[in-house]
Amino acid sequence: MAPLKILISNDDGVFAEGIRTLANAAVARGHQVSVVCPDQERSATGHGLTLHTPIRAERADELFDDGVRAWACSGTPSDCVKLALFSLLDEWPDLVLSGINHGPNLGTDVLYSGTVSAAMEGTIEGLNALAVSSADFQWRQFAPAAQMALDVAEQMLQRGWPEGMLLNLNVPPRPLEAIGPLRWCRNAVRRYTDQFDQRVDPRGRTYYWLAGEVANDLDAVVSGPGDWPTDVAHVHAGGASLTPLQPDIFWRGASSDLPELGGIHG
Repeated sequence: MAPLKILISNDDGVFAEGIRTLANAAVARGHQVSVVCPDQERSATGHGLTLHTPIRAERADELFDDGVRAWACSGTPSDCVKLALFSLLDEWPDLVLSGINHGPNLGTDVLYSGTVSAAMEGTIEGLNALAVSSADFQWRQFAPAAQMALDVAEQMLQRGWPEGMLLNLNVPPRPLEAIGPLRWCRNAVRRYTDQFDQRVDPRGRTYYWLAGEVANDLDAVVSGPGDWPTDVAHVHAGGASLTPLQPDIFWRGASSDLPELGGIHG
């Protein structure tokens, strides 16, 4: 296919191995690659924007292979994509890629994910966008996820990318030849047991450190085609999950389930 103009961002920061692997793989295929990503880790920032402090961006080409233009930005992942589109790039891209994330973005994790939010920013602006995650925090072989992300994006563009659709790809921690089939998947609903570790700093002031463990994944309440597996189940079985998302988060239940609003006055 003809070379694409690709914008790449992430939430793990400019020094993350995942984004370097993805950007270098894309430029090796002949695509025109620009990277605008946080200058430090910004995981779990969701779709946050920086409104009360300046945003700065410095060139970081030397961190990537020849041919990649890169900026390290002081803002959030969503800031990075906005800044790229409206200030840094000469032309808007054909495709926005976000990742490769160091860890999964499965189920309702997408609501917190800076990786997914960076891609979603592209979708909001009318661009084709894909988020890609390596579904294990300790796995550091990113080449399979990079190849799969570029293959999926290129084929979707050739076959017709539905308007307003964000793709969320999760790749299991396996060599490429050991990865199970790529399947369309539904988002599971993940419920966490949030744990706050209370500590005391050297000045005697209390502070809290947030951690969390998955308590359960609620397959019974997820939306989407009933014959699609959930992303959590499919990745745990060794396959790669591809989930279509969109910015619209309007409730999908039946309007008949809603109570009447009579008697409530503004």
